[in-house]
Amino acid sequence: MKLSDFTFDLPKDLIAEYPSENRDESRLMVVHRDTGKIEHKVFKDITGYFDDFCLMALTKNLEQYSTN
Repeated sequence: MKLSDFTFDLPKDLIAEYPSENRDESRLMVVHRDTGKIEHKVFKDITGYFDDFCLMALTKNLEQYSTN
């Protein structure tokens, strides 16, 4: 995998400036590695993709990013 694989144009109007009021309704893109199928979901659906051996780590990120 190369870093260039992740280069794409992202229109400024699609960049969220503020989090969703209901954080569990944030958009989630799911890519199935075995088929390449892409699904568009909401974050509260994420547990449907876990099995008994999955681990989800949560962190509080206090960094601010520049949107130049």
